Amino acid sequence: MRFLGNVLATIVGLFVFCMIFFFGILFIGALFGGNSETVSVKNNSVIVLDLSKVTVDYAGKFNYKEFDYFDARHDGLSDVLKAIKTAKEDDDIKGISILNDNSNLGMAQIKSVRNALENFKKSGKFVVAYANYFTQKEYYLNSVANTIYLNPIGEMEFKGLSTELLFFKDFQDKYGVKMEVIRHGKYKSAVEPFLENKMSDANREQVSALLNSIWNSVLTDISKSRNIPTLKLNEIANQLAARTPEMAKMQRLVDKIAYEDVYHNDIKKLLDVDSDKEYATVSILDYAENVAATSIVNSSKNKIAIIYAQGEIGNGEGDVNTVGEGSMRRSLQEARKDKKIKAIVLRIDSPGGNALTSDLIWREIELTKRVKPVIVSMGNLAASGGYYIACNANTIFAENNTITGSIGVFGLLPNFTQLTSKMGINSEQVNTNANAADYSIFKPLTENYKFIAQEGVEKIYTTFVSRVAAGRKMSFSQVDAIAQGRVWSGSEALKIGLVDKIGGLDAALDYAAALVKTKEYKTQNFPIYEKDFSDYLGSLGVPFMKTKESFIKEEVGEENYKVIEQLRKVQARKGIQVSLPFEINIH
Repeated sequence: MRFLGNVLATIVGLFVFCMIFFFGILFIGALFGGNSETVSVKNNSVIVLDLSKVTVDYAGKFNYKEFDYFDARHDGLSDVLKAIKTAKEDDDIKGISILNDNSNLGMAQIKSVRNALENFKKSGKFVVAYANYFTQKEYYLNSVANTIYLNPIGEMEFKGLSTELLFFKDFQDKYGVKMEVIRHGKYKSAVEPFLENKMSDANREQVSALLNSIWNSVLTDISKSRNIPTLKLNEIANQLAARTPEMAKMQRLVDKIAYEDVYHNDIKKLLDVDSDKEYATVSILDYAENVAATSIVNSSKNKIAIIYAQGEIGNGEGDVNTVGEGSMRRSLQEARKDKKIKAIVLRIDSPGGNALTSDLIWREIELTKRVKPVIVSMGNLAASGGYYIACNANTIFAENNTITGSIGVFGLLPNFTQLTSKMGINSEQVNTNANAADYSIFKPLTENYKFIAQEGVEKIYTTFVSRVAAGRKMSFSQVDAIAQGRVWSGSEALKIGLVDKIGGLDAALDYAAALVKTKEYKTQNFPIYEKDFSDYLGSLGVPFMKTKESFIKEEVGEENYKVIEQLRKVQARKGIQVSLPFEINIH
């Protein structure tokens, strides 16, 4: 037995040694191999603007605290915008090519890229665009180009905006799975699909107003770039008068109908490159990495912090896709205590989420404001909890097509009483006190519990409106009149006092610099997310260290995973929610 024990111990020891050796090599390789030389930019180059892998404003900084390893990514939208700005003054860069781009960015993010490209064109360098097929969103970006190409067998989508909402009341009645709803706000339509089988007038009113406001903003930009009146653009959309390449060219939405090889030959002519030779290109993300690695260090001692709040608001540390209490509060505290940081710009792209976490972040901003100014820059959306953490800033910037507001509160309680009854399942409880038992999904919602839950919702709503009233210097009744869970576009929010100025992140930074009377400054990005060893190994693609989310995504695909993720979010929500009233996908 001792012999077998020794053999077993030896095998285990060898296994442990091999694992340590494997991970050691892996770690050292990643540590030193990950910092390989950046792509060199050749003279007479063209940037290829492929945004398909850009999903967030801020790609993130990560501190793997267990082995003191720091990592910063440079594939966020902020890095792309910085790269385009740098390219304007880079003699090696002669132009930008938008080639069959298919991005996942929102309308406000597309707007910021358009603005950067407009500024780039002022240098006299070219921006050209080619597509086999133009979706509306991609055409909105591509319309900024000097010359727009469309494949001869391609198509053009230009028809106006729409969205579709699903309703589950009849489904609940049929199968016995019910969502108990507690809310405040007549526009708080996140819960409407569980109460009705059609859209309420109030909900239809706000969705219609929102879509029209965003569409008008899109038309205004396209009109300016293409020199076509907005009235004419609406006429084209109503008649689907640009659906074929020939029709699109006749309506002056595109300039040339050609195959991709013609497009590349035309770029060669712009660069004075022989037709039988290849011209030099660099992808926008490689160029962004190059800019991050080679940019001249700003000698200014003054700094402006940019704190990114992107994703749904929840507890915990958070990451680039979720706004976590840990990383947000730590970032605000660090920026507040750093004497070199003169002002803070809070960049928000969030539909809201947990009410308690939103209030904790609000409190941290309130403390920070006493020391230095906090300016908010809204991205695609800053709704509900996203607006909660914005409302007490010194000044709020939004884009015309930012989705904001949604000042309202709701709670969802799933109930399976009817379902389990049909299945012959009964639940019994034993309690020491009248209210000892928490809410049970297997018991009908009692009037007493509903009263207590409604009381909590009303308290949060009153607090939310009071926070907005104090931050925006309005009365409670003034805020209540524009609250009730209603969503607004940035241009509408400006008119009713929910935001102060229209503009992107650069405009917010310029304003912050002027506010603290500094012309020379450098920016410092936050948060720095605290990660552990398993997170690091998962990011390297080590199979058994991958997250369950990664495995599911690989198995079911990106689109199906989004559906699963929405269901997961509903199940994971705890406590009272200040969240965007519906999952809006604008087509």
